[in-house]
Amino acid sequence: MAERTILRLGEQELSLSHPDKLIWPDMGITKLEYVQTLAQMAPFLLPYTTGRYLTTIRFPEGIHGVSFYQKNCPQPKPDYVRTADEGGVRYVVLDSLPTLLWMGSLYSLEFHVSSDEIDNPIPNTWMLDIDPTLEEEPRLMEAVALVGGLLHSLGLTAVPKTSGATGVQIVMPIERGPTFDDLRRFGKFISDYLVAQNPRLFTVERMKKDRGDLIYLDYLQHYAGKTLPSPYSPRAREGAPVSTPISWEEVQRNVKPAEFNLRNIVDRLRTHGDLIAAAPRQNLTPILRSLPKK
Repeated sequence: MAERTILRLGEQELSLSHPDKLIWPDMGITKLEYVQTLAQMAPFLLPYTTGRYLTTIRFPEGIHGVSFYQKNCPQPKPDYVRTADEGGVRYVVLDSLPTLLWMGSLYSLEFHVSSDEIDNPIPNTWMLDIDPTLEEEPRLMEAVALVGGLLHSLGLTAVPKTSGATGVQIVMPIERGPTFDDLRRFGKFISDYLVAQNPRLFTVERMKKDRGDLIYLDYLQHYAGKTLPSPYSPRAREGAPVSTPISWEEVQRNVKPAEFNLRNIVDRLRTHGDLIAAAPRQNLTPILRSLPKK
């Protein structure tokens, strides 16, 4: 087994230790293959991590080994890695290919980014986290379709993306103006309506023990200081799933989140492009004016 491989990234050079180490044993994905796949995904992933606070989950022995969350930038760091300080934490700013591959070389297998941006307090996206209580939820895409149908009835367009785990997030690029508090009011309105219309499917109960088998609509997670998996973030689960935007046609076909993984994501992106980037920004101001202030 090779002990070290040198990757050249323009003027930068990355020394990759243990390139043959299996990271996703069930998929046969080695550390070198993982980093190479990240390089191909970079044009699609980096727009969603640039300018946001990054939390990674590192798995030095692969997905079945010990893991830990990391907010503070690992040390020592290369000169090309930028950081941003917030709340006593020095976060990595994941804004370049060399930084992404460096993080991959440190066994960062998941990339979770803040809802808020580093330099702009006014959000440019609304999100709703659809979080099943069951590990395998056969009604997941039915739930996603109901959320999409309600948004469509309001004249709004959004994009579902798999979390890479068990759930789906609804992502809506918006015109800047509403605050995070405004977006929470909108999320509460959407969630409360869906629960009232579908009480055997949805809940807004925060405590998991009180949800039964219902699907949790988490409108609170999209807020300053909170994180969600970035679009195109891998997940440290068997099957090497990737958080992937999907079409409403795929929702109707009842696709499974596990269908999108590190083995096929690059071909998918070449074929379909970035569905979120292609979505038009929505104007929520007229709807927000009609909602209660609290």
